[in-house]
Amino acid sequence: VTLERYAMSKYEITFAEYEKFATATGRKMPDNLYLDKATHPVFFLTWDDAFYYAKWLSDQTGHKYRVPSEAQWEYAAGAGKSSPFWWGFDEEPNRAHCFGCGSSFDPRKPTKVGSFGANPFGLFDTAGNVAEWVADCWHDNYNGAPSDGGTWEGGDCIYRIARGGAFSSPPQSVRHAKRDRYKSDQTYDHIGFRVLREE
Repeated sequence: VTLERYAMSKYEITFAEYEKFATATGRKMPDNLYLDKATHPVFFLTWDDAFYYAKWLSDQTGHKYRVPSEAQWEYAAGAGKSSPFWWGFDEEPNRAHCFGCGSSFDPRKPTKVGSFGANPFGLFDTAGNVAEWVADCWHDNYNGAPSDGGTWEGGDCIYRIARGGAFSSPPQSVRHAKRDRYKSDQTYDHIGFRVLREE
């Protein structure tokens, strides 16, 4: 896969950031479960919610924002490395917020964005905290996937993909190659998103 240049949001989108969109568009605001909106990643949102947030952000800024493709997300999350984790080949404590990752944070809920060090690309929380919606429809394997890393439609679009694992995931599930499918029209307490900006 050969990728064109792009930028990725440094942090997962927070409740406060999403609230500006929800207020402006009349969209339902997800329940933040009493977490601080300014510092915690948004969750309880569908794939469509993430898609339309990026579209709204594009309209507001004049830049083209969207949910990243699976290939774009994986490359950015892993900082271009072939190791299972951006920091190397082994599970290491205090690298991410997950169930069994050795941090002091509550494994029943997300923690503040940026609570751990950034990967070499300067991105935070690409492993754990909340899993992140990506643009592609679900395919069982990568046979026929776009060679340019673009969004892969077709397949089973009732399901979309979430990457990166979450606070409730075991350490092996926060690998940047780990992928899971979820119904695109449902909300989950462990899935949020970040956005890509085309250069």
